[in-house]
Amino acid sequence: SMDSTLPYIHNDSDLSTNSSFSPEEERKSKVQDVVPQALLDQYLSMTDPSRAQTVDTEIAKHCAYSLPGVALTLGRQNWHCLKDTYETLASDMQWKVRRTLAFSIHELAVILGDQLTAGDLVPVFNGFLKDLDEVRIGVLKHLHDFLKLLHVDKRREYLYQLQEFLVTDNSRNWRFRAELAEQLILLLELYSARDIYDYLRPIAFSLCADKVSSVRWISYKLVSEMVKKLYLASTSTFVVDLMNELVEKFCRCHKWSGRQTFVFICQVKCHFVNYFF
Repeated sequence: SMDSTLPYIHNDSDLSTNSSFSPEEERKSKVQDVVPQALLDQYLSMTDPSRAQTVDTEIAKHCAYSLPGVALTLGRQNWHCLKDTYETLASDMQWKVRRTLAFSIHELAVILGDQLTAGDLVPVFNGFLKDLDEVRIGVLKHLHDFLKLLHVDKRREYLYQLQEFLVTDNSRNWRFRAELAEQLILLLELYSARDIYDYLRPIAFSLCADKVSSVRWISYKLVSEMVKKLYLASTSTFVVDLMNELVEKFCRCHKWSGRQTFVFICQVKCHFVNYFF
């Protein structure tokens, strides 16, 4: 008979006790009453690395693609049935499997809620941040969607890592930097004026000087939105300092491209021009 009252695991202490489970206890930990148990067992068995090597090399990728749907069907109360499988897929040798999970980790976070996300998904998310660019782009494209689900203190920890997105395996991968600029525009709503000035401003200025025009154009919008955010904040000193820096760095630049950058930034939000002069 199925036992639907088993607690789900979501912290380190539970993980340590789970490692000492007997095979029978391990089987019971994956019991649920939402779908036929045989169907779930078949899905879980397909993530076995040995099967991927002998049956189908793409099977793990398909399982990773389907995992958010399976998690939604089972519900967060049955996350204990999928947790080990998710961690197995997240450490798969094939980068395509990890990439698939990276693109959907924000959706899984919505399904699981803040507590399970903080305990089980954040470590996986941190691992993806240090992965190949093909995997990192997955978390970057939905960076705002994931970070907004975290507690404020936990969210601020990632301010120190945002600059790492400027470094890629291939410097010609300009779309990576363009996506970073797009995400930073969205992230402005999640952070305080001081955090924006201290951490996001240097990244924005770096993107404004990018060699690729498409990246620069998005960055102009980023800087303009940053000015707006700081202008509307209660602390006005940040916006004054930012505008002074824009004037010194671009408006009075000895290169015509720098002065052109200043004009483009003003063009994006022309109603701020009067504030400069």
